[in-house]
Amino acid sequence: MLVAAFLIEVVLETLSIFSLLLLLRVLLSWFPNLPWENPLLAALASVTDPYLNLFRGLIPPIGGLDLSAILAFLALTLTSALLRGITVPLLANASYTRYVVG
Repeated sequence: MLVAAFLIEVVLETLSIFSLLLLLRVLLSWFPNLPWENPLLAALASVTDPYLNLFRGLIPPIGGLDLSAILAFLALTLTSALLRGITVPLLANASYTRYVVG
């Protein structure tokens, strides 16, 4: 049980870091003159763009504004919430078992 909870926590931390990278990518997309050939910016785009591309065709741009990032963040938030909902019972059950058995 504790191993599963630990693995879920690792995934949650990874999602949290990815959310920050995604936010940075979205904010930087507002500056059209950035040199995306820069290795750091290219790495950021190569990590986040495949995920954003999953949502790009679902909502058409409104007034030139791409709303796919909203769906992307919503999906990350829902996934994190579901994983946190799984982690709490695992930890509670492990604590209860340790208290009763040991």
